[in-house]
Amino acid sequence: MKLSVRVLEARNLPAMDLNGLSDPYVKLQLGKQRSKTKVVKKSLNPSWEEEFSFRVDDLKEELLVSVLDEDKYFQDDFVGQVKVPVSRVFDGENNSLGTAWYPLQPRNKKSKNKDCGEILLQICFSQSNLVDLNFANHATHLSKDGDVGIESPRRSFSGTSNSSSPARQEEFVLSKEDKSCAQKTFAGRIAQMFNKNPDCASTSSTRGIDLVELPENFKPELSENKSEDESSSGNFEEMMRVLESRGQGSEIPSKLSGVLLDQLYVITPPDLNSLLFSPNSSFPKSLADLQGTTELQQGPWKFHSDSESLKRVVSYIKAPTKLIKAVKATEEQVYLKADGKVFAVISRVSTPDVMYGSTFKVEVLYCITPGPELSSGEQSSRLVISWRMNFLQSTMMKGMIENGAKQGLKESFEQYATLLSQTVNPVDSKDLGSNKELVLASLQAEPQSDCKLALQYFANFTVISTIFIGLYILVHVWLARPSPIQGLEFTGLDLPDSIGEVVVCGVLVLQAERLLGLISRFMQARRQQGSDHGVKAQGDGWLLTVALVEGSNLAAVDASGFSDPYVVFTCNGKTRTSSIKFQTSDPHWNEIFEFDAMDEPPSVMDVEVYDFDGPFDEALSLGHAEINFLKTNISDLADLKIPLHGKLAQACQSKLHLRIFLDNTRGGNAVKDYLTKMEKEVGKKINVRSPQTNSAFQKLFGLPQEEFLINDFTCHLKRKMPLQGRLFLSARIIGFHANLLGHKTKFYFLWEDIEDIQVAAPTLSSMGSPIIVMTLRPGRGMDARHGAKTQDAEGRLKFNFQSFVSFSVAQRTIMALWKARSLSPEQKVQIVEEESEAKSLQTDESGSFLGVDDVSMSEVYSCVLSAPTSFLMEIFSGGELDRKVMEKAGCLNYTFTPWESEKGDVYERQVNYTFDKRISRYRGEVRSIQQRSFLPDRNGLLVEEVMTLQGVPLADYFSLHLRYQSEDLAPKSKGCQVKVYFGIAWLKSTRQQKRITKNILHNLQDRLKVILGAVEKEYTPR
Repeated sequence: MKLSVRVLEARNLPAMDLNGLSDPYVKLQLGKQRSKTKVVKKSLNPSWEEEFSFRVDDLKEELLVSVLDEDKYFQDDFVGQVKVPVSRVFDGENNSLGTAWYPLQPRNKKSKNKDCGEILLQICFSQSNLVDLNFANHATHLSKDGDVGIESPRRSFSGTSNSSSPARQEEFVLSKEDKSCAQKTFAGRIAQMFNKNPDCASTSSTRGIDLVELPENFKPELSENKSEDESSSGNFEEMMRVLESRGQGSEIPSKLSGVLLDQLYVITPPDLNSLLFSPNSSFPKSLADLQGTTELQQGPWKFHSDSESLKRVVSYIKAPTKLIKAVKATEEQVYLKADGKVFAVISRVSTPDVMYGSTFKVEVLYCITPGPELSSGEQSSRLVISWRMNFLQSTMMKGMIENGAKQGLKESFEQYATLLSQTVNPVDSKDLGSNKELVLASLQAEPQSDCKLALQYFANFTVISTIFIGLYILVHVWLARPSPIQGLEFTGLDLPDSIGEVVVCGVLVLQAERLLGLISRFMQARRQQGSDHGVKAQGDGWLLTVALVEGSNLAAVDASGFSDPYVVFTCNGKTRTSSIKFQTSDPHWNEIFEFDAMDEPPSVMDVEVYDFDGPFDEALSLGHAEINFLKTNISDLADLKIPLHGKLAQACQSKLHLRIFLDNTRGGNAVKDYLTKMEKEVGKKINVRSPQTNSAFQKLFGLPQEEFLINDFTCHLKRKMPLQGRLFLSARIIGFHANLLGHKTKFYFLWEDIEDIQVAAPTLSSMGSPIIVMTLRPGRGMDARHGAKTQDAEGRLKFNFQSFVSFSVAQRTIMALWKARSLSPEQKVQIVEEESEAKSLQTDESGSFLGVDDVSMSEVYSCVLSAPTSFLMEIFSGGELDRKVMEKAGCLNYTFTPWESEKGDVYERQVNYTFDKRISRYRGEVRSIQQRSFLPDRNGLLVEEVMTLQGVPLADYFSLHLRYQSEDLAPKSKGCQVKVYFGIAWLKSTRQQKRITKNILHNLQDRLKVILGAVEKEYTPR
């Protein structure tokens, strides 16, 4: 249903400006839908005469009408508001409140200004949406063995037959007496539309239609006159031309929640539209035969009397299945857009005979758009079919209904796609690949001579006026006679003799300075001309090619009314810059940029448009945009017109025309190469997932086909209450999915969106489990904010994940993937070079992940303690002795994770702390991984540790490896023998290796004496 609101005028508004007047405008909001009127300048009794339409999904919503005063330099002032419940409009006579004055109310009761004026509104439901309400609320339910099944690809319902005349439709309006007995539920309100009184069963109206009493063999008449049906079928093309001339629909409708089909076909959009929806097409009948659908009745396409929309009604009976019997369904198909190139049809399906059929409708959106031109010269079309559930009433069976509808639609549209592929050839991916070369070959930058550009750039008032003034003064000097020396003048120094001469000299100096600035900017711009255009990409992997075609309506920032724009593309830390176009708001570039091959597919590409203003001035941004490769189909990238964001860009509605191609030159080896690289970071063998698992992962989050799953973990998402689900990790995203009693929670964000990842210590609320806290960058990941625990004042979202089955594996994998995406390209190259020299990775069955055996280690400390090994190991237990000893050794903010079993008797934990200033003047941070196991003869314990330092000079050049070996002495001798081995793994070469090793070794020996001495003192009193 649609709610129509007409804002007419207001009166007696309070003055909000200093001049005693206001600049009022009206903002309207219904749910998440917002609109506003124009601004009326300097008026307390403004008149707008504007009409707005809102979609109504819930009768419990309220229409909020606010009047505000525009302020150019500060926040707009609030004048007053009025709230109108939608149910009040529905209950009104003829579903309308008519035209009435509404007093404006202050925002809160404490407001001093109680008199806010009045506003004249006309509020009603659009009549085009009331006649076609379904009869599902009065239909009987199926038997107990019934089930929910929505299985037809054409799904829309209209309770009235197409033979209903206008006079018959008017009989559906209730009298006031009938309305008084109607229920206040949604079903009762719909019953009012059809003269149905749910509380007075004995009352029978001859004007109403009761579907319960219809015979089983009832078939709705599609037309009272066959000639009318034939005429409408024959005039389908004419109706399309009428819609095209009206320019119906300004934007392409967006996809609904679920996508059923997304495919390119070798056919023009008008022909594909006629194939699917023309009355003369045989495709619907062939589909009905394939699916076993009977009694297919297609009504004629008709223009609605109260609107410009083109509609028709289709009814049919779906073949019975193993779970449900034959189901009768009706659907209403409405054209949302038809401009000759883009066609959009919404189909609203109603199945009143199924269980809970009166509580929902299924909406299916068919969207046909032009596709890229193929190498053969043929035109292609893209067909996207999406769907969503529209619940008319709340029900506890919502999850079951959605699952049943989803399964039925999936099976039905698989048959739909198969039949359509047999009728029309789908586009082969090879044709799209060859299309890239054709598109890029057709783009040729227009050559412009320097003389032509200089004439275009310098042909302005500043240059002409400067030249004129200079010539005028030269002529004056030539004609004037030398004046006698006077005042403070002397030979060789001629000073101005009047104020007028001083002004003229000042103007001349300023004009000369501006002219020199223009010349400098022009020379710098010519030096930058086409700097990255035509530069070929290098390497093997994911190749990104961007063709910059043109821009439109770019903001004018120069005094001439134009700008000098150029574009900067940024992807994975690499930038490409276009040439500068002088003095234009609609530049044409036709330039091609290629990015060097990347190991993994890119996530986003930033596009920024600047105005060139000289080599030393800060460039002014004319607008920016972000290309998200995960949310955009690759076929859409081939021809993309993106709107720019920013104050200047949005004010001018600026756009860029781009053509983007993303190719993988490695083929199927790209996934294996990436996983091999990640194995060294994670320390575990990562297996390639099956195609079925990857496909399910892609469909779950709506990801492109090149995205592959790396690992997934069972965990809890901590918000107000813990929610158990699964955390999915891929090369570009981290996603979470949970399904609790049909209530689904699903979101994902990019690795690049993460600003920091921290491990919080276990708490009682986390059930003794460490917490991984992910903090996103300001303003990033807003699509996933429903899963965030908190959001700070700067817009950073924080996500808490806990209760992992294997916390250490999950944390290592998350940190490795995050670092791989956040590293600079230079650091990534360094990692690749190191991997080529590194040893092959050991699997879980062949040794420790720590890699201590790969480092040359030597004994640096040895002693005999009176304490047994069991007491010594308490310094690694996380207890009171552990904390006390580490504090004495100068370790601050000491945190650790519980010991977790890795394999058999091998346990592992993580330790974090900061050095005290007396230990290190840099107060560096230490992150270490410790692994505990028994000695081969089980006569002692072995603790291996890998330490990494942060915040210390050259800390990224090395990692420290330690081995603590404690062995109990003979039974007669109390105590144990402790040996500590030490080694350094050099990640980068440096001349300071000996100096660093000596410094670390000296500090380590001192700390070991303190630690083991503290253990000896703690044991002696016992």
